[in-house]
Amino acid sequence: MKISLNWIKDYVDIENENVYDMADKITNCGVNVEHVVTNNLNNLVIGHVISCTPHPDSDHLNVCEVDILNEKLQIVCGAKNVRTGIKVIVAKVGAVLPGNFKIKESTIRGIKSYGMICALFELGLEEKTEENYNKGIYELDDDAPVGEDPIKYLGLDDTIYELDLNPNRSDCTNHLGFAYEVASVLVKKVKLPNTDFTEVGDDISSKIHLDVKTPNCMMYQTRIVKDVVVKESPSFIKNRLEAAGMRSINNVVDISNYVMLEYGQPLHFFDKEKLGDNITIRMARDNEKIVTLDNVERTLNNSDIVIAKDDEAVAIAGVMGGLSTEVDEDTRTILIESALFNPYNVRYTSIRLGLRSEASLRFEKPLNYEYTKEAIDRACYLLEKYADGKVLTGTVVYDNVDKTLKIAQVSYEKINKVLGITVPKEEVKNSFDRLGFPFTCDNDIYTVTIPNRRIDVRIKEDLIEEVGRLYGFDKIANKTPILPIKSGNYSPFVKFRKDVSKRLRTLGLNEVKTYTLISEEENKLFNNEEGLKVLLPMSLDRTTTRTSLLSSLYKVYKYNDARSVSNINIYEVSNVYHNDYTEELKLACLMKGDYVNSTWQDNTIPVNFFVLKGIISNLLDYLGYQNRYVFKESCPNNEMHPGVCANIYVDNEEIGYFGKVSPLFEKADIFVLEISLTKLYNKKVSKIVYPKISKYPEIKKDVAFIVDDEITSDDIKKIIKKYGTNTLKDVYVFDLYKGSNIETNKKSLAFSLTFVDYEKTLTEEEVDVLFKKIIEKVCTLLNAVVRDK
Repeated sequence: MKISLNWIKDYVDIENENVYDMADKITNCGVNVEHVVTNNLNNLVIGHVISCTPHPDSDHLNVCEVDILNEKLQIVCGAKNVRTGIKVIVAKVGAVLPGNFKIKESTIRGIKSYGMICALFELGLEEKTEENYNKGIYELDDDAPVGEDPIKYLGLDDTIYELDLNPNRSDCTNHLGFAYEVASVLVKKVKLPNTDFTEVGDDISSKIHLDVKTPNCMMYQTRIVKDVVVKESPSFIKNRLEAAGMRSINNVVDISNYVMLEYGQPLHFFDKEKLGDNITIRMARDNEKIVTLDNVERTLNNSDIVIAKDDEAVAIAGVMGGLSTEVDEDTRTILIESALFNPYNVRYTSIRLGLRSEASLRFEKPLNYEYTKEAIDRACYLLEKYADGKVLTGTVVYDNVDKTLKIAQVSYEKINKVLGITVPKEEVKNSFDRLGFPFTCDNDIYTVTIPNRRIDVRIKEDLIEEVGRLYGFDKIANKTPILPIKSGNYSPFVKFRKDVSKRLRTLGLNEVKTYTLISEEENKLFNNEEGLKVLLPMSLDRTTTRTSLLSSLYKVYKYNDARSVSNINIYEVSNVYHNDYTEELKLACLMKGDYVNSTWQDNTIPVNFFVLKGIISNLLDYLGYQNRYVFKESCPNNEMHPGVCANIYVDNEEIGYFGKVSPLFEKADIFVLEISLTKLYNKKVSKIVYPKISKYPEIKKDVAFIVDDEITSDDIKKIIKKYGTNTLKDVYVFDLYKGSNIETNKKSLAFSLTFVDYEKTLTEEEVDVLFKKIIEKVCTLLNAVVRDK
């Protein structure tokens, strides 16, 4: 943000202030003045060209005699427009121009030259463009006083403060708001701009019909100025706009921008004859069209606020006006709009349409409703004075703003406690006086009324900050912080996430990190849910928030497979984002090739369904979910093999799935896993208690059952555990067989059972009795047969 100190002088007396010292004071009080830029250059004077003759040894140079009041200088000049009788800017010997260009006495083709006749771009006062270069040297008006400072004569002897503002200090994005800040720092008063003008004619309320059809317009004020003459702006307006980084157009457009930079309240000027008498503020219709001032047709949707005449949209509220009601050189009657719109709608509209302007940037933040009226009155004053306009009587107003006073209370004790110092009571009162905050004090409790111009101040902590910064944060004594010492730990959820990742690395998988944003086509893989669309995507392959991680891992697989990487065992832990605007932490794995690959003695373990199942079981056991999970056959999406896929359930809730990728989708044998770690974490885990080791020997028994294909190993294990009593320590499957000697639609499942007693030594006879009972129950309940060969 650029602030012109010449402009600030209109409101605060800073004539005798050192601009650098003042910048330091303002910065120390919390508003950072990042750069101080001044146009003041030494050894520049206004000169009068007395004579101009061609250089004897050049076809484009001229030898000029220039009167600078107390002496006459001979200067060789190559500008095409130099001639006798004009007033010019002269840089004398010793002047240092921008770029560290030093003016020295020189000899140009045998002719002495004692200075330089300058163009504005050579002084850094305008941009060096081809157009400005072709204009040549700058010609001053005939009344320019010879020998005086040309920068001051042009009104360009300004100092610019470039501010680096915190987002909450939007009050300093305009000159009047910054003037209040300067006044509070320097303990001075603010003089408000002149808004006096003369009203003529009948009240416009009978001529303008205003209809507000949306709550997203909180205030709308209009006035009419007739007999306007569109012409060049006065020099002080042009200079101030240029100092703030804006280009001068004409007096009418410039006044609109001038008031915006002065109050922070954007205005819009309509050509009243083009607009008509009926004004409607409403939400746009989906696919409604409007041609904006930049002559581009825009497509709107129902989140955009528009200004309409009758049924035609003529402006996008807070963003840009329409071409159909543009003010041009033939405009004679202006309707001024000063309004407050919903900041969120304005922001999303400007981003979606790619129309970020000075006005929209201000509308995107809360504005002071009091300035809505003051800004429109200021514009009327300027149009009357500098555009020969006549202001018609009355204002048409729609007002739905909550005007509840902002009042906050803070105690003297609280101020000192938060700041950590003892601020004299008189300094607290002085701070509120300097800020212009009306207050009362009763029993050391300050009740403060906060002006609407300070949008950022609302609660007592804000008041404490204001007191602290004006009193001086540098007065806070340095102290070594005293804090209790405690061991550093991860939060439970972060620890859980890291435990998952650490365990998978221990099991031999490699972690990958991929983008959250993917293409819409990628998001459809391994997934039945649509992702959220990004409003302004960086590229076509980054348009959608993913709802599954597997599509990203599949892309990593394809990248490595194309580079002849045959064994791929990867995982990722990351958030996904759902259509209901919730996020979920997921784990995904992808495995292909060999899980273990050792060239020594050709010891390899290829990846298959059971390897991946074992990894899942190992992880869940490690996290404390032992005996709480089961696997059930399923096929969650089209990319999975319907016969080699299972859902994972913990405490009877589905948390994910794993299995083989369908050969119809991918010919290679790829196995994938996806688990919701958010769901898993929400299931409480008891503190892990390690079983004691028995000092008595264990007895192991093996048995194989021939059962129907649809019976699972879990069905058998449940019966074994139920009738195994407390002496059954462990049971696991070690073989699955289908083939010769086994009937069709049958299979053989072999189990190893471990028995132990923690109080005594088990005998073979005791174990045989229990073992036979288990076999009998399995055979009876599942129609199983013990396999004997």
